Amino acid sequence: MAHIHAYGEACPSAKEIIHLEATSCYVTDNADLIFIRDSLTMLRDRLASVIDALANFAWQWRKLATLGFTHFQPAQLTTVGKRACLWCYDFVLDLHELERRLESLRFRGAEGTTGTQASFLELFHGDHDKVKRLDQLVARKMGFDAVYPVTGQTYTRKLDSQVLDVLSGIGQSAHKFGTDLRLLSHRQELDEPFETEQVGSSAMAYKRNPMRAERMCGLARFVSTLVVSASQTAATQWLERTLDDSANRRLSLPQAFLAADGVLRLALNIASGMIVNKEVIARNVEQALPYMATENILMAAVAAGGDRQELHETIRRHSLDVTAALKSGAARNDLIDRLRGEPAFARLDFEQLLKPQNFVGRAPQQVEDFIEQEIVPIRQRYPRLLKKGDDILL
Repeated sequence: MAHIHAYGEACPSAKEIIHLEATSCYVTDNADLIFIRDSLTMLRDRLASVIDALANFAWQWRKLATLGFTHFQPAQLTTVGKRACLWCYDFVLDLHELERRLESLRFRGAEGTTGTQASFLELFHGDHDKVKRLDQLVARKMGFDAVYPVTGQTYTRKLDSQVLDVLSGIGQSAHKFGTDLRLLSHRQELDEPFETEQVGSSAMAYKRNPMRAERMCGLARFVSTLVVSASQTAATQWLERTLDDSANRRLSLPQAFLAADGVLRLALNIASGMIVNKEVIARNVEQALPYMATENILMAAVAAGGDRQELHETIRRHSLDVTAALKSGAARNDLIDRLRGEPAFARLDFEQLLKPQNFVGRAPQQVEDFIEQEIVPIRQRYPRLLKKGDDILL
């Protein structure tokens, strides 16, 4: 009411009709839908930029072999670029959901106190067409093509839950990205950007903590939890409206968007400046590759005329001895040296058998296919967000 009086004083000629037949939700719910639309648009653009940055990184490192992990134990080789595609695709799925929400977003319009438009029908002396026309004009004036077909006093709070579901999804993707980066930082294979004068720890001057990824994960968890408030609010609304949603929404909606914006800003900063430590990656691959290569070595030795069972036993015995030695402090994995000394393996071309690229499967080609099929269409939809001069597929 204070606003109504203030507007009346500022515009005396309209004072008598300001807010005529409207309710507070005509103002607040419609305004919230404008905020949601504009905020989703901003997040959409940031999300597209993150996807583009990760795709650039994936393309650059699509051929660099690295250890793949299951259960955080070395499994088989993948490539640095292929792993980045896993992060990128999560964000691609988020973008699809966000775009769908934006496309389906409508306006509440002029619906009256319980959504029946009774007051507007009275205002227009029973002319239903004029009531519908007013709805359309108000929606278009605010930049919407359509209004929701039915509402109570408010638009359904199911919409808030669906929107925060999208933001939660972004948080989930960012948390996975950040957690993986923190694990790889511990292995010194991959680092987030680090400034020249940046201090890693106030106590331990040598440290280089992944503080951006940590901050991103912290905010991402916060975003992901807010959807619970929205879903509970949607579930507990009474009949045409109740007011217990108001205080909750004033916190959960803006905080979710602000936190999601912070998450994507951090994700873009990290993705645009990640540092790949090739020498460390190669050393780690060299340490584990002899184990991974044993199946190929076994098949090559059988093809050369060896007995499969005897060869298998030889590999098993040496593998266990090497593992025991490494656990006792041995500096390097000498399994290949041991096998070279066995007559049954002497004729094998170990240099060819141990090329890391022989163990990455289709990872480089998968990166190329992924960028062509998933990323190029996104870049074509949002060309203004692309960095200039990227040496990469459009």
